[in-house]
Formats: sequence, structure tokens, C-alpha cells
Amino acid sequence: MAGIRWPPEDSDLVQTRPATAGDLVSDDDRSVAADSWSIKSDYGSTLDDDQRHVDASDVLAGANFRAASDYSSDKDEPDANGVESSMLGLQSYWDATYAEDLANYNEHGQEGEIWFGAEVMDTVASWTRTLCLNMSKGHIVPGDNNCESVSGDTVSDLPSWSVLDIGTGNGLLLHELAKQGFSDLTGTDYSQGAIDLARNIALRDGFPNITFLVDDVLETKQERKFRLLMDKGTLDAIGLHPDGRVKRIKYWESVMNLVAPGGLLVITSCNNTKDELLQEVESFNQRSMGSQGSETGGDHAVFKYIDHIRTYPTIMFGGVEGSRVSTVAFLRNCS
Repeated sequence: MAGIRWPPEDSDLVQTRPATAGDLVSDDDRSVAADSWSIKSDYGSTLDDDQRHVDASDVLAGANFRAASDYSSDKDEPDANGVESSMLGLQSYWDATYAEDLANYNEHGQEGEIWFGAEVMDTVASWTRTLCLNMSKGHIVPGDNNCESVSGDTVSDLPSWSVLDIGTGNGLLLHELAKQGFSDLTGTDYSQGAIDLARNIALRDGFPNITFLVDDVLETKQERKFRLLMDKGTLDAIGLHPDGRVKRIKYWESVMNLVAPGGLLVITSCNNTKDELLQEVESFNQRSMGSQGSETGGDHAVFKYIDHIRTYPTIMFGGVEGSRVSTVAFLRNCS
């Protein structure tokens, strides 16, 4: 999570870091899995506790968890950001989760979880709109001469922004972006259940023009490049996989090819602070430029920090001030 690693004994704080893979192979796997499931759903489940335990047990069985001692030494330890692996990093978990969400939607019309909450989603959407408008006005100018002009008409320019939301889930973030004036909207997710749910909700709520596609960002089939790429929790989930460190490297290579030159990447995370995201981007820039035999930094960096949201509530703990969530925007180099 961003800013602070919350103390487990503080019952007033919302649990934002899920149970680890080591925890999930304890003697009480099913109840731990059910507890982990509960952090996903603010609206509650229509299933009784026994059925939820069965479903969670099925997720565990399908995930093929190994005991912590079976992992190689580099996977036993948390990654550089202190994030341990979890069932929330596995596609089997999300397939089962969205199967339940889709069943709940079909039976009761429930939309499912808003990852990080509705307030964060609304803040991200409005802040991103302002960021894109400032860029269209020329207030944010790429740092090299190879970029095309980004100046344009304020609000009337927003429909020209092609937007991709990776790991879109139920697609509600794209609804909020549509309300802000964006119209060329695409959402992708590697779970078929998520895409089915997102399509149903979009049609119900009057957003039939949003495109939803099954696609894994790490193995993307997308050939189109987008002017704005949104990630709300996807990098977090990737980092929770037992091979999270390797997969995050692949993540950056993939999004580099999905963001159009001169476009924006907006990441919202609860497992990384702003500074941790900046450090990860810098590491990627160094790897990328090094492989091309170029010096890093300056106009040669693939992604450059632009801005971050400063309005999230913060809390002091252990003499450190931090927030549960961070949202950071990066500009894609034009070269």
C-alpha cells in the first residue's frame, strides 16, 4: 500500500494488504481464503458462509499453491517494495471472483467492487481530466522536438484522447471517464468473467460505446497505441504474483508499447508510494536505455514523471506521513 505499512493490530484501519501465499497454506486454508475474499467486496456476497468457504477452497485448489518452503529463495523474500506474494496475484483467483460477481449481477444487479473505493475512483477520473486538458492547452509539453503539437481546444479535445484501462474489472472507471468527456474508451482484462460483467453494466448504464476486450497486459494482443493508459490496481495485482518482480519488468515493457509517443500513463496503487513508483520507472528507463546503448535521463527516458494526486487523506505512523493510495502520471517519450 502507499505510504505506510499498516500495523496489523490496528483494527480501525482498512486491511489493504491481502494474506500471503504462505498464510494460505496453513491448517485453516478455507477460512483464510474466505477472509481474503472479504476485502474485495464492499457490497457483500449473496452466498452464505459455507458456500463462500467452498468457493474460496476451489480457488485455492485451482491455484496449485506450494508451501512457502517450496519456493526458490528469491521468491521466499518480499520484493523490493516489501510486497509478499498472494492469491490475489493469480488469474485463478480473479476468474473465480468475477464468476461470483457476474452471478451476483445477473441475480441481483450488483456491480461488484470498486477497487480502492468510489471516492478514489471519482478523484482519479476528475484529476485525469484536468491533467489531459492542461496537456491539450500546452501546459504540459514533452521535452523533445520529435513530438507533434499537443495544443488544442480544452474540453472539445477530450473525445480525441484514445483511452485504455488495463485490468478494467467491472469497467466503472471508464464510466467515470466518459462522464468527464472522454469517448474513445477501451477496457481490457485477462478474466472473461470481468469482461462479461463490464459489458453488461455498461449497456445497463448507458455506455454502449465503451469497448471491452479479453486481453492480458503481459501478453497483450493489442496493436493500437493509446494516448492515455489507466492502471488502477493492475500493477499491484501483478506484483502479488509469486513471480511478481519478473512480471513487473514485463509490465513496463508492455505498457511502453501500449502508450503512444507523447501520451500519458496514470497509475493508481495501494502497494506502492509515489517515490516507489518513481524508482521503478527510473529502473525501467535505465534498463531500456541501456539495452539501446543510450545514456539514461533527460529526454532519453522512456517515461517521465509529470504529476501526482495530492488530495488523498494522509496519516502519521512511526513518524512517517503517508496515504493508503497513490496516483502518479508519467509522460511517454516521443522518440
